[in-house]
Amino acid sequence: MSAPVDFRRHGVRELLAGYASGEFTPSDMANACRAAVARHEFDVHAWVRFDGDLLHAAAAATAARLARGEPLRALEGVPVAVKDIFNTADFPTQMGSPLWSGFTPGNDARAVFHLKRAGALIPGKTVTAEFAVHTLGKTVNPWAPDRTPGTSSSGSAVAVAMGMVPVALGTQTAGSIVRPASFTGVWGFKPSFGLIPRTGMLKTTDSLDTVGFFVGHAADLGPVLQALRVDGRDYPISHAAFGDVQRQAAPSERKDGRPWRVALLRPQVWSHAPGYAKQAVEGWAWLAQRSRACAIEIVEPELPFELAECHRVHATIYNRALAYYFKAEHERAELVSPVMKALIEAGQRITPTEYEAALARQVELARIAERFMRGFDVAVTLSTAGEAPLRHVEEAPDSALMWTLAQLPAISAPVFRSPRGLPFGLQLVARRYNDPLLLKFVAEAVRAGLLPATSFAQVYGDAAAQAAPAQALAVLAAEEPVA
Repeated sequence: MSAPVDFRRHGVRELLAGYASGEFTPSDMANACRAAVARHEFDVHAWVRFDGDLLHAAAAATAARLARGEPLRALEGVPVAVKDIFNTADFPTQMGSPLWSGFTPGNDARAVFHLKRAGALIPGKTVTAEFAVHTLGKTVNPWAPDRTPGTSSSGSAVAVAMGMVPVALGTQTAGSIVRPASFTGVWGFKPSFGLIPRTGMLKTTDSLDTVGFFVGHAADLGPVLQALRVDGRDYPISHAAFGDVQRQAAPSERKDGRPWRVALLRPQVWSHAPGYAKQAVEGWAWLAQRSRACAIEIVEPELPFELAECHRVHATIYNRALAYYFKAEHERAELVSPVMKALIEAGQRITPTEYEAALARQVELARIAERFMRGFDVAVTLSTAGEAPLRHVEEAPDSALMWTLAQLPAISAPVFRSPRGLPFGLQLVARRYNDPLLLKFVAEAVRAGLLPATSFAQVYGDAAAQAAPAQALAVLAAEEPVA
């Protein structure tokens, strides 16, 4: 008899090892996913569409493949949730808007194709904010239902936090991977801009939209990135950077014996963070500097003053692009949220000259950030300005947007717990295309006990027990939850 599967306890590597040993079957994966959705979905509303029958059919096809003796692929039989802005052949793509209710594109986005090529099972689509912007969907923060789960990629983050799936696809144009990961206590990875293809997904801003993902286990960050990213000589810049042994060398692989050089950053938005959050990051840096299991040198440089422009430049690019791409939707204003309507109208007031100047300035700021980051292996700062705010309160400014504008890789690690007992993350950033080096640091820091191996829920207990009664949560749903 197969052992029970628990995605909070079992990461991708354990699941694949379970296939090889006969401990797990693809049917076990489907059963575990379906059971977790049935157990938690009514409380947290992470899914727009979930199809257990389709999941079991895909699991059966995987089982038949393995029975033929075919080799295990990177995500063989692993359920992966998909944010509802990616085209999917088997599900509608509605982008959090009634304007696109029931829309069926009939094809898979490139990222979804890469998931399936790696053997993943796609059980359904997760809730996104309207057009992946700011208007909060029905998803509930499992740690505190009155708090935001982080808007745009919230459904994907919560699906991982509740152990419904071990992996979920998300996107970030400002902070929509880092913030939900921080507020729900999971690992969130926004890779370097362009590493994961954007073909077949909602476009909001050409120079900012970045595909990434959520996982519950640090060890899964690398395998999932490898399954999703572009690879080979057809992508010469990232291919050269990833293949540069010296550039991606960890201290243990270097001849000079230099320790990890880690920058503790206090961006201009640092003032928005409460004292407990600042103290948490500074305390982490103090412990890291003194770790005997991982050689780390903490430095505290000043950020280039030009990076203080990032939020202004981002707003110009973002709002003008929304006004361009959502012109038709704006004409049906009765079905567009007030927030989206205001952003579009702000974008309409931006001239082409102002937009072009902002794009040029983004290129300059990205080069400045790239030169700055060459002085360090990794930089650390807050993922968000502390714990999740109340649902109706605007999130305080944080630095996630800066690294998106600069197109750098960023990871939110589920490290901290606020005085109220809510999660918030440590953000780790590296030079563009130094994603492999960033992942090596995460792996070493986990081994040294400086970063958790799993999610906040696994460390602190079942998040569902923290939630309010399901009857109270039901009023937050815009439609009947799936099960």
